[in-house]
Amino acid sequence: MTPFGDRMRKLRAERGITLKQMAESLGVSSAYLSALEHGKRGRPGWHLIQRILAYFNIIWDEADEVVRLARISHPRISIDTSGLNPKATELANRLGDEIGKLDAATLDELLVILSRKRQKPRG
Repeated sequence: MTPFGDRMRKLRAERGITLKQMAESLGVSSAYLSALEHGKRGRPGWHLIQRILAYFNIIWDEADEVVRLARISHPRISIDTSGLNPKATELANRLGDEIGKLDAATLDELLVILSRKRQKPRG
């Protein structure tokens, strides 16, 4: 499941909406919506994201968060490390090889490290 798919599932559960009901309202198949939630399809397009936001009546900061989750929810990514430090290439390759073996606590640790780096002012 992707971060976006997890959020969609929680939104549906909070409102008591089935996958089929949501799919019909959005004009997509329930199979597509299920695949989107489970990471079997790439991230949704901008127009579908907008329809989802309208469907759930999501605005402002919560809408920004849903858009961010969609952006980081592509289940198959590629990382271009050309021109970067050789350690970046090593890290990308090792992460690709090992990510399926990492437990939730380790994933959380790595995400915290990356979040800290993003928040530090560059100087």
